[in-house]
Amino acid sequence: MPFLEFLAGSISGALGLSVGHPVDTVKVRLQAQSIYNGIFHCVAKTYSNEGIRGFFKGMAFPVMTTGITNSVVFGSYSNALDYLSQTQRKDRNGDKPASAAHVFTAGCFSGLVQVLVCAPIDLVKVRLQGQTTVDRYRGPSHCVSIILREEGIQGLFRGGLALALRDVPCYGLYFLPYEVIRKALTENGKQPGTFAILMAGGVAGVVTWSFATPMDVVKARLQMSGAGGQVYDGVLDCMRVSAREEGVRVFFKGLTLNSVRAFPVNAVTFLSYEYLMRIFYPSTS
Repeated sequence: MPFLEFLAGSISGALGLSVGHPVDTVKVRLQAQSIYNGIFHCVAKTYSNEGIRGFFKGMAFPVMTTGITNSVVFGSYSNALDYLSQTQRKDRNGDKPASAAHVFTAGCFSGLVQVLVCAPIDLVKVRLQGQTTVDRYRGPSHCVSIILREEGIQGLFRGGLALALRDVPCYGLYFLPYEVIRKALTENGKQPGTFAILMAGGVAGVVTWSFATPMDVVKARLQMSGAGGQVYDGVLDCMRVSAREEGVRVFFKGLTLNSVRAFPVNAVTFLSYEYLMRIFYPSTS
C-alpha cells in the first residue's frame, strides 16, 4: 500500500533529522557565507554569538515538514521501483532483486518528485539557518510571508534549478550503493540484518554527498542571494563568481561536514525505514 511506504519514509526521516541538524547548520553557513575560516571557526563564532540555540536555528520547520520530504522520497522511490521491476516488495529482500538500472532510475525519479514538492521547504530552512547576528525572520511563516511580499510566489523556488541538478542524479546514486551493499552483506535467502542496513545506509549517504556537495554549495548561495548573501543571476553566474573569488575549492566547502553527518543520519534513516516496512508488511518480510 503506497500510504504505508510514505508513512515509513516520514517517520524514518524525522529520526534522521534529529541526528544531523546542528552539523547541517554549520555546513549551510560555511557554504553560503565567506566570513568563516573553517569548521571550528564557524562553530566557535556561532556559539559565541548565539549560544547552543544557534546550531538549532531552522530546525522547527524541517521537523514539521520532514514527513513530507522523506515520505515523498521513500514513497516515490519504492513505488517507482516496484513499477519498473514489476515485482512484489518481497523480491527486494529475496529471490529477484531489482536491476541496478531500475534502482538508479527510481532514485532519480524520487529526486525529481522531491524537488517539485520540497524546494520551498528547503529554501525556508536555509534562510533560517543562515541568520547569524540579526534575525530577519521570526520563524518559518514570517520567512514565507516576507519572501512572498518581496519576490512573489517564484521567490519560494529560488535555487530550485540547482536543487534539481543536485538531487535528481544524486538520489539515483543514493539508493544504488545502498541496495548493492545491503545485498553484499546479507546471506542468500535471509533478511538484511541491522549491521548490513546501517553500513549500507551510512555508506550510501557518504557516497551521495561526495557527489552532491559542489551543487549543494551553489544551491545554498542562490537561496541566500538577496537575503544577507551575495546576489547572483543564476546557477552559471553563481559558479563563475564563486570560482573567480574563492577558487575551485569553494565547491567543496562543507564536504567534510556532509560526510561526517551523512553516515549516522542515513544509517538511522534507512534502518528505521526498513524495520517499519517489516512491521507494515509482515507477510512479505
